[in-house]
Amino acid sequence: MSETTYADLPELARHLRSVIDDKAQKAPDKSPFVLLYAFNGTGKTRLSAAFKDLGKVMDGNGGVQSRDTLYFNAFTEDLFSWDNDLENDEHRTLKLNAASSFFVGLNELEIENRIRPLLGRYADFDFKISFDFDDRTGKIASAEVTFSREILSGAGDNARTQEIDGIKISRGEENIFIWCFFLAILQLALDGAEAYKWVEYVYIDDPISSLDEHNAIVVGNHLVQLYREAQRAIKTVVSTHHALFFNVLHYELQNHVGKPLQYMLKRDRRVDGYVLAKQGGDTPQFYHVAALADLWLVAQSGQAKTFHFNILRTILEKTALFLGHRHFSECIKKAADDADGILHQRFVDLLSHGKYSMYEPTEMGEDTKEYFLTILRDFVEHHPFNRELLPEPVADTETA
Repeated sequence: MSETTYADLPELARHLRSVIDDKAQKAPDKSPFVLLYAFNGTGKTRLSAAFKDLGKVMDGNGGVQSRDTLYFNAFTEDLFSWDNDLENDEHRTLKLNAASSFFVGLNELEIENRIRPLLGRYADFDFKISFDFDDRTGKIASAEVTFSREILSGAGDNARTQEIDGIKISRGEENIFIWCFFLAILQLALDGAEAYKWVEYVYIDDPISSLDEHNAIVVGNHLVQLYREAQRAIKTVVSTHHALFFNVLHYELQNHVGKPLQYMLKRDRRVDGYVLAKQGGDTPQFYHVAALADLWLVAQSGQAKTFHFNILRTILEKTALFLGHRHFSECIKKAADDADGILHQRFVDLLSHGKYSMYEPTEMGEDTKEYFLTILRDFVEHHPFNRELLPEPVADTETA
C-alpha cells in the first residue's frame, strides 16, 4: 500500500488538487473524483477548509475577489441559524447568511422547486423560503426558511389532515434539509447555471452525520445520480469516516461516472504530519487496524479526548464481528461475571454517546484517561495484533 507523508493540511490539499487536475486533463468530459477515507478526529473538515482556501483570490483589502470551490462540511451548517421567536413562540424560522456566495442568485433560480423533490426522498415536512432585497443593489439582503408538516387529527370518518406551520424541525431533519439545499446548488453548478459558473471544484465532507446503513446507501446513490445527469464536468473530492458510504460511492462512481482515485488519510503523530495511503479496493484496507494504531499513539501520549471512546468502540465492534461474537463486550470481559469487564463495558457504552460524542471533543479527566488506557491495553494484550504496529512509548532520556 503506497503511502506519502505531508507536513500539513495545506500541502496535502495542494496534492489533492494536483492529482484531480491530472485526472481531469486525461478525461475532460467526465467529472473526476477523489474518494478519501479518514477517521473522525483526523482532520477531514480542516482539510476541506484548506482545500477551498487554496482557490480563493484576495483583493488588496483582504476581501475575497474570487473563489473556485463549492464545499459541504461542518461549516456549511453555520450558514443557517435558528430564530426561535422566544418572545411569542410562534414564528420559528431558519435564517440564511445571505452574504455568502453559497446563496448567490437563488431567488432567480427557483431554488424551492429544486430542493423539494430532493428533500422528498428523506423527509415528510415542507418548507418555504422568503427573500428580502436591498432596493439599492437589488441583491438579497436577508432570507429565511419556515417549515410545516401535515398531521392527521381525529379518527374514522372525522379524520382530517391539517397543516401545521412554523414548526421547529429536529436537528437531524435540519441536517437533511441543509444537505438537500446543498444538493440543489450542486445540481445548478453541474447544469452550468450562470450564477455557479465559478465552481471548478466540489469538496464534500461527511454529508450527513451518523448515517445509518439505509441512508448511507440512499445518499451515496443519490449523489452519484446528479453527476450522471451533469451537463458539465466538475472536479470533486468526497471525504468520509463511514466505511459503508465509502463502499457505496466506490461502486456507484465506478459503474456510472468513472473509477475514483481512492485514499486513506491518517495522522502521523510522531512528526505531527499526515499520511495519505492509496486504496485500490472497495473498502478502506485494514481501517480498524490503522484506527487501533492511531488510538494507541494517542493514548500513550496522554492526548486522548472523549471522542476517542467512539473510535475504541468501533474497533471493539469490528473485532467482535470478525470473531463471531454477538456483542463487543465479549472483547472486554474475561467471563460473564467479570466485574472489571462489566465496568469497562459501561464506560465504553456511556462515553461513546451523548455529550461525550465526537462533536464535542473535550478533554478526559485523569481518572477517565486511566480507565481508557486500561481498557485499550487489556484489549491489545488479549488479541493477537501485530505489536510492531503498537510500539511502547520511548522513554524521555532527560527525565528518566
